[in-house]
Amino acid sequence: MKLLIEEYQYNVADVENVLDGLFTLQDVEQKVSVSYVGYYYNPHPKVRDIVFILPKVLIDEQGLVFGEYEPKDLIHLDDAKMDEKHRKFLYEFAVWIHRAIVVYNDSHEKNEIVLHRQIQDEGKGSHKKKSNTLLDVILSLIRFNKENQQFFTFILKNLHSGFNKINWGKTIARTTAIVQDSSPTYLNPVNKKRQVNFDEELIVIFFSILQYISDTYGFRSNINFGFKLITGAKFKRYLDGFGRTRLRQIKYKYFSDTAVKLWDLCYAFFDKTYKIRVNTSQSEYLLVKSFHIVFEAMIDELIGDTDIPHGLKEQDDGKLVDHFYTYDGLLIDDKADDDIYYIGDSKYYKIGNSLGKESIYKQRTYARNVIQWNLDIWLNGKPHKPNMADPFERIQLFDEVTEGYNVIPNFFISASIDKKTLSYEDYTEPHPNQPPVSRQFKNRLYDRDTLLLSHYDVNFLFVLALYARNNAGTKATWRHSVRDKFRRAVQDMLKEKFEFYALAAHPDVNASDYFKAHFQDTLGKTFRPYENQNHFSLALDKSYPEDNKRLRALLGENFYVVPVELGKDPTVQLEKERKDKGIVNSPDGMGKFLTCLVRKEETGEDGRKNVAKLYQLFYNHEAEGATYVMLNMPGGDISEAKYLLPLIDNTTDGYYDIERISFGTRTKVMKDGQSIPNYPTLRIKIGSYHPLERRCTEGIVPRMANQIWSYSQLQNVIAKSQSYFYEKNDEKLIAQEPEVQYAYHQVENDYIDESSDPVNKNTQNAE
Repeated sequence: MKLLIEEYQYNVADVENVLDGLFTLQDVEQKVSVSYVGYYYNPHPKVRDIVFILPKVLIDEQGLVFGEYEPKDLIHLDDAKMDEKHRKFLYEFAVWIHRAIVVYNDSHEKNEIVLHRQIQDEGKGSHKKKSNTLLDVILSLIRFNKENQQFFTFILKNLHSGFNKINWGKTIARTTAIVQDSSPTYLNPVNKKRQVNFDEELIVIFFSILQYISDTYGFRSNINFGFKLITGAKFKRYLDGFGRTRLRQIKYKYFSDTAVKLWDLCYAFFDKTYKIRVNTSQSEYLLVKSFHIVFEAMIDELIGDTDIPHGLKEQDDGKLVDHFYTYDGLLIDDKADDDIYYIGDSKYYKIGNSLGKESIYKQRTYARNVIQWNLDIWLNGKPHKPNMADPFERIQLFDEVTEGYNVIPNFFISASIDKKTLSYEDYTEPHPNQPPVSRQFKNRLYDRDTLLLSHYDVNFLFVLALYARNNAGTKATWRHSVRDKFRRAVQDMLKEKFEFYALAAHPDVNASDYFKAHFQDTLGKTFRPYENQNHFSLALDKSYPEDNKRLRALLGENFYVVPVELGKDPTVQLEKERKDKGIVNSPDGMGKFLTCLVRKEETGEDGRKNVAKLYQLFYNHEAEGATYVMLNMPGGDISEAKYLLPLIDNTTDGYYDIERISFGTRTKVMKDGQSIPNYPTLRIKIGSYHPLERRCTEGIVPRMANQIWSYSQLQNVIAKSQSYFYEKNDEKLIAQEPEVQYAYHQVENDYIDESSDPVNKNTQNAE
C-alpha cells in the first residue's frame, strides 16, 4: 500500500514511481502535490499496488502526520517504520474515506468532482497485488456477493436435498406402530441425520462478514438466505484470531474455483497480510477532486435543514451559506416556538489552523443578509406577510417595543483529530482561537450590528464514520445532540461575556413609553424573549461595570430588576421582587389621575330633571373627543394630572387620557345670592378611554371627586374594592379616601362643552 497526503508538497524523486499514470499534478519548484482524495490502483509494473490519497486533516500545523511522522516517510506504508496502532488506523481510515466518497457520489448524482472506475474482471489475472488492504477485501467480498448468487442457491439446494426425509427401514425396525383399522401409524419416525457441511459453514462465515461490514462501515449487501449468522461477541472472537484458525481447518474441503475464491476472500478479511489475486492489467480508482466540498456536504447532511427559503442559504447577493437551520433560541429554554436562525460555515483545514480575515468578514455578511430578509417580511411584508406555519418565517428578530434584535448564533466548524487517541468518539469543543466580536457600539448585545462569531472543532473521524454509515436514525439522533451542543456552547460564551437581568415595569410605568423616552440608555441592551411579553431581558457587557451599575440604578427606579440565568424564565424572581418592593411611585410613572363626579341628573331651564349628557357619555365610555368643563377647582397640582377618572354611580371602571387642560372663568352664585365674577374653571380635552382591570364599587363615594390621585392611590382603591390589601414590611397599606372633600352640596353641575363637541354644535350656558 502506498500512502500520499492531499496537497502535501513532495519531492519529485520521492513519488515518481508511485504516481506513474496519475494525472492532474502540480509541479511547484520541483515539488509535486496531489489535489485528490481517495484511492487508485496503479497497474504500472513498477507499482502494481493501491495508492491511497488521504485528507490533509491528518497533518498538523508542524506538517507531521499524528504529530510524529513526515509524510514522505509513509509513502511506502508497508515498509514504513511506524507504530502498529497507527498502521492499523490508516488501513481502516482509508475504508472510511472510500465509503464517504461513495455516499457523497450516490446522493449528488450530477456532481463533477468524483472520478470512478471499477475493475470488472477481478480475480481472473495471474498476478497478486503486492500488498492487500482492508478496502480491497471489503470491495471484493461485496462484489463476490453480487456476482455469485447462483452459486449460493446451488449450494443451498444441495444442502437441503433429501434432508428430513423419513428412513422407513429404521423406523419399522426401531419403533412401535399403533394399528387402527388395520393400518399402522408410527408416532416417532426416524429422520435422515444431517451431517456437518463445510460449504454451509463457509457461507455462514462469508455472510457474517458481510453483516459486520454493513453494521460497522455502512457497506450495504443483500443477504438473501436465512442462515443463522455469527454476530456480537462470537464474531469478535473470529476477528481476534479464531477466524483464521477455523478457515485453515476447513481449507482443503473445497475444490471448485468459486468456493476456493470465496475461502481466499474470507481468509484475507481475517488475515490482513494475505494477498488476493487480481487482474493487474487494469486500474481501478475512486477519487474526489475537491474534498472540502465533500466535507461541507458531510456537515450539512448531519446538522443542516433542507427546503430553506431563497434568501437565507442562497442569498440575494450571490453568497451561499454552508449550513443553515432553525433551532431553540439562546435566551429562553422552555418557551414554545422560540426558534432562531443558526448560520454555520465549514472550514476544511489542517489540524490547528486558524480562520482567515476574509472568512470572518464573509460570515458576518451572511448574518446581515439574514436579518434583512427577516425584516423585509415582518416590517415591509415583502414579498408577503410572514407565514406563522413556516419555521423560517415565524421567527421575528426585531422587537418593536425595545427596538432590540435577537441574538443569531453564527459559527465556524472545522475538522479536528485527536492525535493521541485517534478516537472515533463524538466530541465537539471550542477552538482555542475565537474570532472577535463585530459591533458598532459598545455594550449592545441586542443590536443589529453586534455580531457574535464562534469557532468549534468537531471530531473528523466521528463525523466521517457517521456520514459513511448513512444510517438515517443515527444521523437524526446526532443532529439533535450536536445542535444542542452548539447552542449550549454559544450560551456559555454569552454567560462569560455578559450579565443578564430580567425587567418588569412598575405598575405605574408604561414600558413602551419608557423605552422610547430613554432610547439611548436602553437601545441594544433590552429585548423581549419571554412568553410573558411584559417581561424584558437586559444584557450588560461585563467589560463596563460602572456604566452597568448606573443603568441598573436608573432602571431600578421604574422597573423591578432581578438577575437571571441565561435561558431561564424569570417569572418567579420577578414576582418575589414585586412582593418585596410593593406598590411604588416611579419617576417615569404613568402620572396622576384627576377624579371627577359625574351626576346622573341635571335641572333644565324648565325646572324639570333630565339625564345629563355628561352622564350618558361617561356611562357609555363615549366621552373621547369631548371637552369637559369642571366647575370646582380640584385640590393638588393640576399640572401632574395625565388622566381623568370619572366616578359614576359610586363606581369607577376606567379612565381617559387628558389631551389638554386649559382654564376658563364663570360667575359663581353663592347660597346667599351673591355673585362672584371671574371664578376659575377647568376645561379638559378628553382623549382615549382605558378600562381598569376590574369595576370598583366598594368605598367609592362622591367626596372622592375633584382630587389628584397617584397611581398608588388608585391601586389601593382597586385593592379595597376587592377586599384585600397590600403588605410592605408588615405595614398595611389600604386605600384611603382623600382628606379634601368634594363640595357635593353645591347644586352646580360639571358639564360637557357642546360648542366644542363635533357631534352637537349647540351652545349651552355655563350656569
